[in-house]
Amino acid sequence: MSEKNAERIGGWLLAPLAWLLLALLSASLAVVLYANALLSPQTFTVLRQQSSLNLGLWVLSCAFAAGMWYYTLWLAIAFFKRRRIVPKHYIIWLLISVLLAVKAFAFSPVSDTLALRQLLFPLLAAALMVPYFKRSIRVKRTFVNP
Repeated sequence: MSEKNAERIGGWLLAPLAWLLLALLSASLAVVLYANALLSPQTFTVLRQQSSLNLGLWVLSCAFAAGMWYYTLWLAIAFFKRRRIVPKHYIIWLLISVLLAVKAFAFSPVSDTLALRQLLFPLLAAALMVPYFKRSIRVKRTFVNP
């Protein structure tokens, strides 16, 4: 493999990596919860009683959870391999996380306090990490592999 001489992952890059790994753990838990619900016979009884709109929203949420898990896993692997595409995809991943948090804030039947807390962390992460990934020389020297 022809890898360029890249810097190791360290310094402030450990914070985005930790955020990514925690998000992978969270997405894995969400997928496990959906899989557990799908494997339960009681779920099919409850889902059959729901309206088609609620059933569609449940399936859509399940698909988004699985898609976000896959994208987060792929990004974590690329992060460790120090791929050149990581900064761009990390920013996209952060923006998707913010959009999913806004969706939960707007459409979930939870209290506003809880929804705001869930929205605060992705917003804060995006506000701090996007400029870092855009302007940091360390990021440009670390992610150089094709």
